[in-house]
Amino acid sequence: MTNTPDFTTMLKDALGSFPVDTSAMDGAFKSTVSLNEKLSTVALTAAEKSAAVSNKWAADTLAKLADMSKAKAEPADYAKAISDFASSSSEVAAENMANFAEIAKKVQMETVELMMAAGKGMSADAQAVATKATADVTAAAKKATAK
Repeated sequence: MTNTPDFTTMLKDALGSFPVDTSAMDGAFKSTVSLNEKLSTVALTAAEKSAAVSNKWAADTLAKLADMSKAKAEPADYAKAISDFASSSSEVAAENMANFAEIAKKVQMETVELMMAAGKGMSADAQAVATKATADVTAAAKKATAK
């Protein structure tokens, strides 16, 4: 009667000949977490600045509305108050839109810088991992063929 070969042992031996380096995965995880932290900081800072612009804009508009809603002595004064409010609101709107554009531009620049830096870092890491993996596999193959 023939014995059935133990494929489990053969598979363990074959896989054990090829070392697996998990430090590359650890490094990739840490790099990703670091990038996400930096991107979150950029986004949260932009949100904070945008909220500040919005709050100031709302407060200024309410103050101007309060001035406009005061009782006037002459009917023409109401027309002037509305005209002044509309004119000033247009100017403030343009100014605040420019502020929002500056915030968006800064976010875009910081994001591009972070992505470029991350790309360079990941490329260097990938090259180092590939070189090490090639050396490990070559050494394991030589060791396996020497047996």
